[in-house]
Amino acid sequence: MTDTNETPSIKKVSDGSPHYRRPMQWFQHRRLSLLSPTLKPTSMIYFPPQEIPKKELLIRGHHNRCVRSSDRDSAKVERLSDVIRRCTPMGQKTLDLTATEKRAPRQAVLTLRTASVEIQPPKNHPHFKTLNPIKVTVILAEEEIPPPDVEPVSWLLLTTLPVSDVDDVEQCLIWYSYRWLIERYHYVLKSGCSLEELQLETADRIEKALATYSIVAWRLLWLTYISRTNPSAEATLVLEPYQWQALYCFIHSVTSPPSQPPTVNQCIRWIAQLGGFLGRKGDGEPGVKTIWRGLRRLEDIAQTWKIFYPSSSPPVNDDYVKKYVSKA
Repeated sequence: MTDTNETPSIKKVSDGSPHYRRPMQWFQHRRLSLLSPTLKPTSMIYFPPQEIPKKELLIRGHHNRCVRSSDRDSAKVERLSDVIRRCTPMGQKTLDLTATEKRAPRQAVLTLRTASVEIQPPKNHPHFKTLNPIKVTVILAEEEIPPPDVEPVSWLLLTTLPVSDVDDVEQCLIWYSYRWLIERYHYVLKSGCSLEELQLETADRIEKALATYSIVAWRLLWLTYISRTNPSAEATLVLEPYQWQALYCFIHSVTSPPSQPPTVNQCIRWIAQLGGFLGRKGDGEPGVKTIWRGLRRLEDIAQTWKIFYPSSSPPVNDDYVKKYVSKA
């Protein structure tokens, strides 16, 4: 994906500030950096639809399209599944599958195949005669020998990225594996932070709001997954002393917290309980929604704790408050 020096179309609103015409297409730098390492880590670019630069494609294949193999001289049109399964395997990759409601944790050995094809335009399309085939690389990562009574893992990916060896295939699989995390990130922005309801009119205001809410979304996701990846760490990794102390006393209905901090996993589950997480045996780990609800309640509980136990909170620099916070 490449950047562009073209200036988006701008009109002036009543207050004289620039207003970018809708519909606007936004690309956040962290998603772009997966495909364009030259982007600056602090950059955010936005383009009107007519000025969107060329971008690479990496999606999940769902339909068994009609394709023509780019590696064969034959002009024969075949089904996508027939072409890719006929290819010689490039290698194998062992994948660790986490536990879900429908499956236990296990390892899956995936056989990797790839092929270059031209996807043919659908014949029932009204502009079929004017459409050109689309050149893509197909990646099939499939579990050929799954355990008994277990649904095999099968990923069929379509990409315009260059794929020449096993390392390129594995890199595409890694990038695609981030899709759920990206979906959760946007879910927090849209549902938790209600970003779309702000109705800001200028790009500058949207940029500032997105920068602020991105920190909130990142922290919520970090809390959600650090509890699962590093559950035995001390709570001080994610909470201030007064926060975990207030949380412990509120959950257990006591007035004195323990001298030793609880674990991260314990605290995150307690926070989720404040947001409606029941914590039953089959409920698994709490999700981001109950955690963000619980954090709202924890903020009020922790502030009340600080009033009665000010020594448990870190000291505040009064000069900093007078100089910066009072002017905010």
